[in-house]
Amino acid sequence: MAVVPRHQRLTRRRVPPGRNSLHYWREAKSLPRVAWNFLVISLCRVLPWFGLKNFLYRRLGMKVGRDVAFGLMAMVDVFWPELIEVGDNSIIGYNTVLLAHEFLIDEYRTGPVVIGRNVMIGANCTILPGVVIGDGAVVAAHSLVNRDVPPGAVVGGVPARPLRRPGG
Repeated sequence: MAVVPRHQRLTRRRVPPGRNSLHYWREAKSLPRVAWNFLVISLCRVLPWFGLKNFLYRRLGMKVGRDVAFGLMAMVDVFWPELIEVGDNSIIGYNTVLLAHEFLIDEYRTGPVVIGRNVMIGANCTILPGVVIGDGAVVAAHSLVNRDVPPGAVVGGVPARPLRRPGG
C-alpha cells in the first residue's frame, strides 16, 4: 500500500484575494453548527466522565473508539470534528489540540486526523490536519505533529521527530 503524504490528504479551498481565509469561515460552516460544536466541545473539555465525553463527541460526528480517554482541557476542532477519528484505548493528553483545519491567508485546508489504537499523546500537543498516528505510537508532551507517525514509534519535539523507532 502506497503511503500518501499529509498534504495530499488535505482539501484546499481558495478564497478571494484581499482578506484572509478566516473571514470566510461562515461560508464553510453554518453559525448554528459551529456554535453547537463549540458548546459541546467546551463542556467536554471539563467533563471528568470519559463515557459521557465520548458519547457527546460521537454526536458531533467524531469516530471515538472504546475506552478512549480525553484528558482535561483537550480541544478538538470546532469547525470539523467529524474529520477526527480516535482508536480504541487511546489517550489524548491534557490541553492537547486536534485540528482538522488550517486557515491561511489565501486558502483554508481541511483534512482527517486519524489516531490509531493504543496511542498515547502527551500533554499540550498539537496534531495538525491530515496526520495519521499509527497504532501503539507515543507522542511526547509539548509536541507539534505535522507529519504521520508510524505504528509503535515514539516521537517528540517541535516539530515532532523520532525519539525511538518502532521496536527499538
